[in-house]
Amino acid sequence: MPIEPGPGPTLERALALYPVLAAVDPALHELPATVFLRVPEGTVLFREQAPCLGFPIVLEGEVKVSRHAADGRSLELYRVSPGEICLVSSACLFRGTPLAARGVATRPTELILADPRTFERWLQSPGFRALVLGLYAERMAELTELIDAVAFQRLDQRLAAALLGHGPDIATTHQALAEDLGTAREIVSRLLRRFERDGWIACGREHIRILDAAALRRASGPR
Repeated sequence: MPIEPGPGPTLERALALYPVLAAVDPALHELPATVFLRVPEGTVLFREQAPCLGFPIVLEGEVKVSRHAADGRSLELYRVSPGEICLVSSACLFRGTPLAARGVATRPTELILADPRTFERWLQSPGFRALVLGLYAERMAELTELIDAVAFQRLDQRLAAALLGHGPDIATTHQALAEDLGTAREIVSRLLRRFERDGWIACGREHIRILDAAALRRASGPR
């Protein structure tokens, strides 16, 4: 639901996360209430091929941005956390083209959705323009790493790497892993069964237990 703009915790948090917003025109307190949003987990904020309705500035929560294929497969591109920007939205606004990916709130999320006209006016502020272009460059570097992983790493390496760094017990599904890796669930299931036969993991319902993290680390490295 929309939240009211004006002096208070919401604007204070926005300025703490994005200090350059203190110098933009129009000022935050001048924006309409519909620009300040609070949405539940699972809310689709934008979709592929739709016009971009605005530039999202995340104050709380997280937005997952992913590409989806006609056969149902998807590939996560990146996530937008507080203090970060959405590359897909900014590219759409810069070029005036439809959106190239989908954005979904992964948890209850609070954000400012600056409409295209407001975003264009904000870009006239040197500080805001530098922030957007700087974070844009960082996002491009992340996407380059993702392209390298998809194009040059074997899927078993990527799956082994995806299982690491979450502790010994992971609450996830084969489908969720497949979406993260941009492949089919059946392929992930087959690889997980192989890892389980090798004694690296134990699979349960929506749960994976890591039994041999060292083996997964070796499997995730270059070959």
